[in-house]
Parts: sequence; C-alpha cells; structure tokens
Amino acid sequence: MAKILIAEDEDSLRRFVARALEMDGHQTVQAADGADALDQLESESFDLLLSDIRMPVMDGIALAEQTAALAPSMPILLMTGYAEQRERAEPLMRIIVDVVPKPFSLPQIRQAVADALEPRAA
Repeated sequence: MAKILIAEDEDSLRRFVARALEMDGHQTVQAADGADALDQLESESFDLLLSDIRMPVMDGIALAEQTAALAPSMPILLMTGYAEQRERAEPLMRIIVDVVPKPFSLPQIRQAVADALEPRAA
C-alpha cells in the first residue's frame, strides 16, 4: 500500500484521517502544519501528500508548490472547509489531483485517496 503524508493542523481530524487510511493498509506520517510537512518531505519519500489548505506557518498552497518542486511525480490531494480556499487552489490544478471539501465522511476521504493514488494518464 501507499505511504501518505497528512498535513493538517486540527489534531482530531488529522488522527481521524490517519486511522481511516491505515484501515486501508496505508502507512501514514502526520504533520501539524506545512513547515513540519515540508521537513518530512525533505527527509523521506511518500506516495501521496494529503494536506489541508488553511494551516499556520505554511499553508497547503505553499506546501503543494514546494512539494511539486521536490517530488514532481507525487500526487497531491488538498482538503478545505472554506470556499475561498478552494478557489485559491484553482491555479494549482496542474499539480494537484483534487480538493476535497470538508466536512467529509470516512468513505469519502478513503475514496478520494484511492482515486489520487490511481495511476494518472499521461
């Protein structure tokens, strides 16, 4: 299965998502903000970045841009509960797979991750 980096500043949501993905057999690493996630990305490899857009220190938009530079072939999946943040992600559609709206259910986030991990047509 995949090794997934989860960047989310809300502890309970981050743990919920990690548990959901681990139920599918994925290995997860958790980061509380974008800067922490970037440190993780620079020290180990991942199959997917799942990041909130709105976070302290470094937001998910900046993290996605940095991730695309570090690991251009790694899929990036963003999540947000704010419509204006989703709009901010529109220019990133060339480097991200999708933006998952919050709140989401367990099946929804598991399906979004499964879709993001599917090989993309070139």
